[in-house]
Amino acid sequence: MADIRILDALQMDGRITNAELSEQVGLSPSPCLRRVKQLESTGVIRGYVALVDPAALGLSVTAFVRVRLSQQDDLHLSQFEETVAGLPEVMECYLMTGDSDYQLRVLVKSLEDFEEFLRRKLTRIKGIAEVTSSFALRPVVYRTALPATA
Repeated sequence: MADIRILDALQMDGRITNAELSEQVGLSPSPCLRRVKQLESTGVIRGYVALVDPAALGLSVTAFVRVRLSQQDDLHLSQFEETVAGLPEVMECYLMTGDSDYQLRVLVKSLEDFEEFLRRKLTRIKGIAEVTSSFALRPVVYRTALPATA
């Protein structure tokens, strides 16, 4: 399917020209551009970004933080989610099943910065009952491209 080939190619190089993309996926430029615009307008393609190396900015500590709330009603869930969405150190936040309510991926420069984040930001959020942290030693698999095969 042409859309899948387009998505695969764009996930590998979001700056590819339409001429290069159309050649790579086996379409002429006009239909290729039309398909890309359709994928954008339907929200399949949400945007384009530059992938920045965290280490190049000195962000060498990745922590995975599990949070359990004291209450899991809509009000407490919404308050927590709104607050963590405003914390720049939080790269990802997932509502979870199991022992924890949320799992966060936090990126900071140092263990001291993580302690500061934990003490001055995260644990001050109302309704947190428990926080458990684990630190990544090194990435083994890190992907930004989704498996677009149909």
